[in-house]
Amino acid sequence: MITHIVLFKLKDGIERSAPSVVEAVEFARGVGSNVPELVDWRVGWNTVDRDISYDFVALGVLPDLAALEKYQANEYHQESARKWRAISDWVVADLEDL
Repeated sequence: MITHIVLFKLKDGIERSAPSVVEAVEFARGVGSNVPELVDWRVGWNTVDRDISYDFVALGVLPDLAALEKYQANEYHQESARKWRAISDWVVADLEDL
């Protein structure tokens, strides 16, 4: 199994209530039902504010690296990534169960 983790940090001056953020969140929520390779999909806002915290998290579980590649190429996922790229910076980690 692969756990795909993405941490998003909104760019300076962009608020959670901005229409572009609301749209990006809606797309992020939809990834789970539009990418068939995902075994599990969770998204949400960080609940604890710290200087080092990121703002939003997407966490997906996929059966293997081949599924991760299909997920990355999925057009719905690509559109979601475009929306997040416009409003945030992010880091990604993909963990393979040992």
